[in-house]
Amino acid sequence: MSELMRGEGSPDTLGLLLAAERSRRLLLLRMLDDSIDLGPAWELLSRAQRHAPQVVEDLMMYPQTGMWLATALRRLRGTAQGDEPPLWVVLGHVRSLAAAAGLRAGLDFTLDDVPVRHGRVPLPTLGCAVLPVTEPWATATVRSEGGSAVVERGAAAVPLLGPPGPRWHPVRRLTVGPEDRRLSITLDDADPYRTYPRPTEPRPLSDEAAAHWRGLLERAWAVLLDEQPATADAMRCGLLSLTPTVARERFRPRSVTSGDAFGGIEASEPDDALQLAVTLVHEFQHTKLGSLLHLAPLLTDDTGPASPEAWYAPWRDDPRPLEGLLQGIYAFAGITRFWREHRKAASGPNRLAHFEFALWRVHLTRAMRQIRRHPRLTPLGTALLDTLREHGARWLTEPVPEEWLTLARLCADDHAARWRAHHRRPTAPAVDTAVRAWLEGASEPPRASVSGSPLVPDASARWLDSLAVLVRYRLSGTDDDRIALDGPEKTAARVTGALTGDALLAMGDPEAARTAYLTDLAADPGPAGAWAGLGSALTRAGTDPGAARLLRGRPELARAVHRALTDATGTAPDPVRLAAWLGPLES
Repeated sequence: MSELMRGEGSPDTLGLLLAAERSRRLLLLRMLDDSIDLGPAWELLSRAQRHAPQVVEDLMMYPQTGMWLATALRRLRGTAQGDEPPLWVVLGHVRSLAAAAGLRAGLDFTLDDVPVRHGRVPLPTLGCAVLPVTEPWATATVRSEGGSAVVERGAAAVPLLGPPGPRWHPVRRLTVGPEDRRLSITLDDADPYRTYPRPTEPRPLSDEAAAHWRGLLERAWAVLLDEQPATADAMRCGLLSLTPTVARERFRPRSVTSGDAFGGIEASEPDDALQLAVTLVHEFQHTKLGSLLHLAPLLTDDTGPASPEAWYAPWRDDPRPLEGLLQGIYAFAGITRFWREHRKAASGPNRLAHFEFALWRVHLTRAMRQIRRHPRLTPLGTALLDTLREHGARWLTEPVPEEWLTLARLCADDHAARWRAHHRRPTAPAVDTAVRAWLEGASEPPRASVSGSPLVPDASARWLDSLAVLVRYRLSGTDDDRIALDGPEKTAARVTGALTGDALLAMGDPEAARTAYLTDLAADPGPAGAWAGLGSALTRAGTDPGAARLLRGRPELARAVHRALTDATGTAPDPVRLAAWLGPLES
């Protein structure tokens, strides 16, 4: 337990978690069997268990099996979202599972009513067959006899388990690393329950795409073996499948795990092997914590008001519930540790690693500070958070070159300010009081304007990490010169959600960034990002400290008062002058 509290975990600890997950899966299967008649599928699974128990063990522990079991039970109880595929297709997946068990065990059998999903028949851990079926949901028969196997529907028959072809797409198994430290993982593009939290239909990879993923995984695994050997040893036990999805914008990968699918990771195609290594660490943290939560709670049940608490998570655009924030804290403790080790292992100056370590340790500290001693934390939850806080405090004392440290702090403050500008709303009395005082020519705002800004989630909040992404372009090495040559407008256009001022700030020109943000606000004072960005530019330039402090700490107040004054007078006040006037409220 102490290893997991530190965000770590040896192979022995992972073995205990796997044993617990096995018990949970068997319990879920028993619950499903009690709810519906599994019929011939149960009989075939039982035969396979007697003939080749390890085959059934592997299938039961496959991440997608856990996801399917949880999904089926939720659908039966009416607690799952959505109504596709039909319930009979979800429940019929047990026949796909049984057919895969029979095939892998080498049994002779005939199993009817195996689901066909948009013409594809997925067989867990094996692959998927393609039938000439036009309707979205249908059934087929899987037949195995004398060492040959087919899936049939009407006159159509597709041979199974042979080489890949237009009608049969086998699942690929990737094995990387030296013989004594190999990672063996399924590259799953076929199982409908490989994506979280909702199933999706099979999308087989091309040979070229699969080879690309293999190369990325080989290089990522080499990084982990070299720099995170203890984590890599644990991953060999606890990473079971990787689901590839399409690439996203650079420096903005997407990855997902589910507590129902221990050992499974869904990840977008990474920018490079280093990003994939970070993703594996990130999602492996979620895997461990999700399994721990099946054994012991970190939080008591929420018995508070109907409107639940939500918190600032520096790695998200949206406010997060306490449970989600804890998951993020645990995951990003692993990411912070990764960058800490990577900057030590890298040969020569590694600007990006210094920046990432400095950024994530600040983000992590701020996230944990919010919920210290929260009344919902169980003793175990308190101990886990305290342990991670101790690590975070030590990491904050480690030296980072001043230039990258300053950039990291700027990006951390900028993200927090953008989040506030979107999701906090000053009360109407506070805004009205400030407006009256401004119009009356008061030298400073009355203290009544300092009342809190309640949380009002803004669904339009997106891309709050734009400044950090632009800094990553600058520090990554390959694009540094090109960014400078492109100019701020073209540079900003490469990053969704970025403003010209963001690009200028990332390039190290805060005075020009200030001018760009003010130009944006003159054209449209509504967007929250320009208000927070203006505060970042003033901070970096070292000018107008009162305005900078207010725009970092309470940008939502400047934004709301500016809007109210414009509505009242028909003339927009100067944003910097207004923020400086409001500045004493943030002192």
